[in-house]
Order: sequence, then structure tokens, then C-alpha cells
Amino acid sequence: MSLNENTNTLDYNTSRERLAMPEYGRNVLKMVEQLKAIPDREKRSEQARAVVKVMELLNPQVHTQENFEHKLWDHLYMIAGYDLDIDSPYPCPVKETFTTHPVPIPMKGSRIKAFHYGRNIEGIINLLCEQPDGEVKTGMIRSLAIYMRQQYLIWNKDSVADETIFADIEKLSDYRLKIPEGISLSKISGDANFSRPGLGINVGQPGSLRNRQKKNFKRPFKKK
Repeated sequence: MSLNENTNTLDYNTSRERLAMPEYGRNVLKMVEQLKAIPDREKRSEQARAVVKVMELLNPQVHTQENFEHKLWDHLYMIAGYDLDIDSPYPCPVKETFTTHPVPIPMKGSRIKAFHYGRNIEGIINLLCEQPDGEVKTGMIRSLAIYMRQQYLIWNKDSVADETIFADIEKLSDYRLKIPEGISLSKISGDANFSRPGLGINVGQPGSLRNRQKKNFKRPFKKK
């Protein structure tokens, strides 16, 4: 933000032209515009070297990169809009190399139906749909339901009924998978604690780390 001398009003950066290299600021852009207006090529080249020195001071982290001097001159050309007639130790970079938009990476598969279960759960359910009915398939469905209940409780600390998990399995399978009659899940211990990924090391393990430490801690005997 600066004060416009002609209109005596504030000039905000949001109303100005977008900077090609914001890390150097608008003052460096003004310096580059001034050196482009110098008619003498030798003087113009001398001023360009001075601007590069200023850019080096303003962007000291560039020293951590390989061939940082070459990069500074590339940045100078970019600020000048790739239109700079000077004697440079490096040639002007090709504009298309820096202005080409990256190719978007296509997303694999369809949209996730239930984020708290994840895409892998949907893949497992699709595989189960192809399995023949029998005790093996029933056992696999039960194991899947137990795991889905744990995932459910990671994001929702309230209790969840078995029927809710069974209904989610059938819904995620587009009702191709039917829960066998009489199937039930094992009860969860009252002190079970399921943490969200990245928030603890006891994901899916009953009891917190502090509680387990208290159980294993033994006070030393007092000397009589």
C-alpha cells in the first residue's frame, strides 16, 4: 500500500498489476522498468547487474540452490517480462518453460461414499460381493464390520449399534451384499479409546497411553 501523489489517495496492492516474482517486491519491479528505459546498452547492462545484486540481498535463501546466480538472472528476465536487451552472462529463459500450466492428475476411481470409512473399505466390500455365500464369507463380513465399527468410533465417540454398521455395509455395496442372519459383533470394552489418525500412538487400542503407564508403574518401597 502506498500514497498516490497525483490523486492523494491510497494505492492498494490489490488494485495493481500482479507481480511475476512477489518475493522481490514492487520496488525491484520499478528498478527493472527504469533500467529497461535506459537507451545505452552498456549502461543498461551495468544497471541490470546492480539489480541482480539487490535481488540477491532480498532473497538470501537462493544461495541454498544450485547455480543460484543463473536463477537470479532468470528471475530478472521474468520480472522484465522476458523483454530485456542486455549483456547477460546467461541467455534469456524461454517464457513457455515457466508459463506452461501443469497437467492435472486424474483422480483414480469414483467419489468416496463415506469418508470416515475410506476408499479401501469400499474396495473390500466390492470383493466380498463376488465371493460365494458360506461360512467363510460370513466370517469375512463379520471381521469387516468389526473394523468398520472401530473406524466409526474414531470420528464419532458415541456408541454405535451393530445394525448401523450392517446397514452401512449394505448401502456401500449398493445392496448387493446382504448381512447373514444371526451375525453379531463382539462387545467393546467400556474403557476402549479410539484415536483419530495422527493424534496418538494408541489407535484402536483400549485405554490411553497414560492409563497404561499408570498400571505398569510401581512405587519404590520406602525404607524403614
